[in-house]
Amino acid sequence: MTTPRRAPRPTDPVTHAEVLVVGGGNAGISLAAKLLRDGAQDVVVLEPSPVHRYRPLLNYVGSGQATPADVERPMASVVPDGCRWVQDAVASVDAETRTVRTRRGTSIGYTTLVLCPGMREDWAATPGLQDAYSSGWAGSTYVPSSAPLVWPALTGITSGPVVFSMPPEPAPCAPTALKPLFMACDHWRRRGVLADLDVTLVIPEEQALGVVGADEHLEVAFASYGITVLRRSRVQAVDPVLRAVDIATPAGTRRVDDVAYAHLVPHYRAPEWITESGLGDAGPAGLVDVDPATLRHERFGDVWAIGDAASIGTRSSGGALRKQVPVVAHNIAAAARGRRLRSYDGYTVMPVTTARDRLMLVQADRKGPRPLKLPDPFAPRRAAWLLDRYVLPQTYWHRLLRGKV
Repeated sequence: MTTPRRAPRPTDPVTHAEVLVVGGGNAGISLAAKLLRDGAQDVVVLEPSPVHRYRPLLNYVGSGQATPADVERPMASVVPDGCRWVQDAVASVDAETRTVRTRRGTSIGYTTLVLCPGMREDWAATPGLQDAYSSGWAGSTYVPSSAPLVWPALTGITSGPVVFSMPPEPAPCAPTALKPLFMACDHWRRRGVLADLDVTLVIPEEQALGVVGADEHLEVAFASYGITVLRRSRVQAVDPVLRAVDIATPAGTRRVDDVAYAHLVPHYRAPEWITESGLGDAGPAGLVDVDPATLRHERFGDVWAIGDAASIGTRSSGGALRKQVPVVAHNIAAAARGRRLRSYDGYTVMPVTTARDRLMLVQADRKGPRPLKLPDPFAPRRAAWLLDRYVLPQTYWHRLLRGKV
C-alpha cells in the first residue's frame, strides 16, 4: 500500500515551484488537487490564512440557518496531499523573470503561475460604510466577521427603514446578496411585523439577475414582500452617526434616514499587486487580464487565472469553478506540450432563496440561460434549497476540494 503524501507545514521553505497557485480558497485548492490528480509533480499553494471557508454558507450564517463552524476548516486540513503550502501573501509578481515576491521577503520562482486570490472589499468606494459596520447597525453576510452578527440584528427589528444592497460587478456572486433579504422578509412576515417595516433594495442594473425567466420570479417575490426596488442605483455613502444611507439613483441622490439596519455589501476589487505587477486589465477593479475562453493571460503565456479575480466577462460564482478548474488544469498541460487548448463557456450559477425554505437555482453561460429540464425551471423549490444548504456543502468538502470535478 502506498503511503499518502502529507500536506507540508506552512513553514517548509519553498524557493521554486513548477506550478505556483496564488490563493487557498475554492479556486486555488480545487485546482491544486485537480493538477495533482492529473499527474503534476510539484504544486505549491501560496495562501496566508490559516482558515479555509466555504463562503456560500455565510449567507446561511447571516440568515440563522448555519453557524461559523459549518463554514470553516483549518487550511492545513484542505491542502491536498503532495501539495506544498506557503503561509504567506504576495507582495509583487515579476512576470518577466517568473518570480513572486512575498510579504515576508521571500522570492519564489515558478514555471507556471495561476492567480486565484479572490477579491477584496473596496471600503473606500463607499465612504462611511466600514464605520457603520463597526457601529453595529450595518453589516453583510459577505464579510466573514460580520456574517454572524447579521441575523441577531435582523430578527431584533420590528419597525422602521431597512436597506439591502447588491454590489455592482465585479463581485463574488452578487445575486446571492438577495438571500438575506428574502429570508429576513419571510421571517418578518411570519412574525407579523413586515407591514411595519419599510424595506428598500438597491440593485446596480434594471434587473437583479439579467436572466430572462428568472427575473420574473424575483419581481413576483419583491412585490409579495412589499420591497421597494431602486434600480440602476448604488449606495453612494453612509453616515455612521446619523444612521443614514445615501443612494445614487437615475433621478438623483436619495437619502434614507434613521435606518434600523442596513445589509450593505461592499464594492469589490482585485488585490492591488495585480495591477502594480502589470497583470491587470484596464477596468477599475484591476482584474487579471486573461482570455475569457482559455483563462490564459493575454500577455504572459505562463500565467493563468480563475475565480473572482479573473476578467472573464461573466458573473463569478463558486459553481463556475466546476467548469473553470478542469479547463485550466487541461490547458496548463496542453500548453506545455503545444496541444490545443480548451475553452470555458462562461458557465455560472446563481442560487437565490425567495423564502426560508425555497430557492431558485439559476444557471447561465455566455449564450444565455441554461435552465434545468423542468416545467418552469426557475421556479423557487424546496428541493433546490435543500440542495444548496445541505448537499452542496458536502460535495464541496469531499469532492471539489479534492479535485474530483
